[in-house]
Amino acid sequence: MPNSEMEHRSIVVIGAGPAGAIAAALLKRRGHDVLVIERQRFPRFSIGESLLCHCLDFVEEAGMLEAVQAAGFQLKNGAAFACGEQYSAFDFGETFSHGKSTTFQVQRADFDQLLAEQAARQGVEIRYEQEIVSADFSGPEPQLQVRRIDGSGYRVQAGFVLDASGYGRVLPRLLDLEAPSNFPVRQAVFTHIEDRIEHPAFDREKILVTVHPDHRDIWFWTIPFSNGRCSLGVVAGREHFAEAGSDLDACLKHFVAQTPSLQSVLKDAVWDTPARTIGGYAANVKSLHGPGFALLGNAAEFLDPVFSSGVTIAMRSASMAAGLLDRQLKGDAVDWQSEFAAPLKRGVDTFRAYVQGWYDGRFQDVIFHPGSSADIRGMISSILAGYAWDERNPFVAEPERRLHMLAQVCARPRP
Repeated sequence: MPNSEMEHRSIVVIGAGPAGAIAAALLKRRGHDVLVIERQRFPRFSIGESLLCHCLDFVEEAGMLEAVQAAGFQLKNGAAFACGEQYSAFDFGETFSHGKSTTFQVQRADFDQLLAEQAARQGVEIRYEQEIVSADFSGPEPQLQVRRIDGSGYRVQAGFVLDASGYGRVLPRLLDLEAPSNFPVRQAVFTHIEDRIEHPAFDREKILVTVHPDHRDIWFWTIPFSNGRCSLGVVAGREHFAEAGSDLDACLKHFVAQTPSLQSVLKDAVWDTPARTIGGYAANVKSLHGPGFALLGNAAEFLDPVFSSGVTIAMRSASMAAGLLDRQLKGDAVDWQSEFAAPLKRGVDTFRAYVQGWYDGRFQDVIFHPGSSADIRGMISSILAGYAWDERNPFVAEPERRLHMLAQVCARPRP
């Protein structure tokens, strides 16, 4: 298509990841014309592999649950935490919110491709290896300049644009919407391994979060998959990585070697995949919406990987935005601030409180406290399962105050 030619579409979704696929499918199911533009070719690697139960509510809403259940992903029924000799496990079948009791741990290349294929089967058009290079929202309808992989380009005029571009953060970059995060700069180094785990205490149906024995702000994820492999990563402030050197494989092994409980779990592992790194991933924006657009998931804000909240926030934002946009396109008056940004932010802020509490040690004290009641553990388990918008839960309605009160009861002496 020549650069000067203009295409007209009702809705353009930027990005075919989980948020984009869910939003596009929901809008197509409501009868709307939807075009998805994706910069990469699927399947493609991504982290964020341990899904929360709340994710499946949106997968189900989009008509994709049966396909996901049939795909052979590793069942996940909770989350386990380890620090030295301490171990604490939370069961998603025992939550305050009584949501779904299980979810999945997935290799995102396969999972994201499956969701995109399910959206396409429902009639969504997805164009891969095409990139939005400029965006003009000054006119009555947004105009996007698109560049194909061969360098040719074309323009699309859209009734509305949903940015689900994740870490690419297309519209925040192009429209100068980026804002600094208030989280310290952290880095993750990660890989996939053939795990060969036979440790009796290791539960393949749970993510394992392991705290470094000497530094409470350093932690590891171990996410088992159904094929005998697992995702392994370490997260720390950049100052800790300075000591470990620039060789990523050696760096990750260095931190594992400092953590005897995790080293024991992984003693027979085959390290067969080069490690990768991502840093400075915490992000924020000035606004989640504007005339003709809304931002979904990581394109708007990313907190931290510790509680695997990223995909849940992305899917929740996709569902909310699709419902509002459907109403707007059918002529209803929609207030994107009060009906989208504010309620979405309440759940994000709940996760934020517990992420901050994790790094300052308060939430770790709560998680590892041996005397917590079943009721309190159920309320915490609800948040770990992704139900951070269920304000019937006192730990959601008043996250900072409740965490502070409970942490004072559970506090252990600092080293």
